[in-house]
Amino acid sequence: MATRKFGAQGFGLAAATGLGLLAGALAGLAAKRRTINTLHIRLENLEQAAETQRYANLATQQRLHWELLSKAIDNPELAAVLDVFEGQVSAERRRQFLFANALYTNQVFAYRVGNISREEFFGFVRGLLQNPIVRDYWYAGQHQRATIADDSDEAKLGRLVDDLLRQLEEADVDEWWVVGEPPPDSD
Repeated sequence: MATRKFGAQGFGLAAATGLGLLAGALAGLAAKRRTINTLHIRLENLEQAAETQRYANLATQQRLHWELLSKAIDNPELAAVLDVFEGQVSAERRRQFLFANALYTNQVFAYRVGNISREEFFGFVRGLLQNPIVRDYWYAGQHQRATIADDSDEAKLGRLVDDLLRQLEEADVDEWWVVGEPPPDSD
């Protein structure tokens, strides 16, 4: 009668089978990891392309804005279409307001695309607000700014300008360049 012995031979077969399964599982995990890494890289590339496209769209919008304002500044009949300011505004003052708008929105754009910091934006506006025409423009457009979404860059920067203008008007110093505290770059 023959007796079967499984001892070392059976253990070796089981170990080899287990190692084979483990190697297969590890190979499968490695393949999944490569796929996940590839997808992660593709996602980063898509996000970067979307951000690049956003900046390109902003640049196109800024150029179009300037072209329209230029036409209105040069032609009083076209500027009348943009007369959305509070109160009666002469044709000359309207053109001045449109130019003030162009200066301001240029700085908003520069901030949005990262060409200047909030502190630099603040400094530019602080100087710009020394001009009485710019102050009049800012007040005349107040109701328009009230319609901008509260969480937008434009609304945040508008509130910054509102606060700075209030501080400048309340300040009892001739050194306007020291009025107000430049904001941090984060909200």
